[in-house]
Amino acid sequence: MDKIVNQVVQRYQSRSDVGVRKYGTTLEGNNKDNYLRHIQEEMMDATLYIEKLITQKEEITNLVKSIPNDMELGTAIRKLVS
Repeated sequence: MDKIVNQVVQRYQSRSDVGVRKYGTTLEGNNKDNYLRHIQEEMMDATLYIEKLITQKEEITNLVKSIPNDMELGTAIRKLVS
């Protein structure tokens, strides 16, 4: 199996295990939740995370363009991401 696919499969399994421990049921056995609402909320969160990463990438790109000294650049990037 592809290494990346395997990592994703393992993460799904781990997430499922956490959910079973937390909620005492599997997704298959849970017919009470409003899954459309859950999807909507998760997608809203995802768009916020995407926006954060786009902004962070732009800030790093601007730093790379404006700071020629690698040591100073590293310091500036570390400040940005810490």
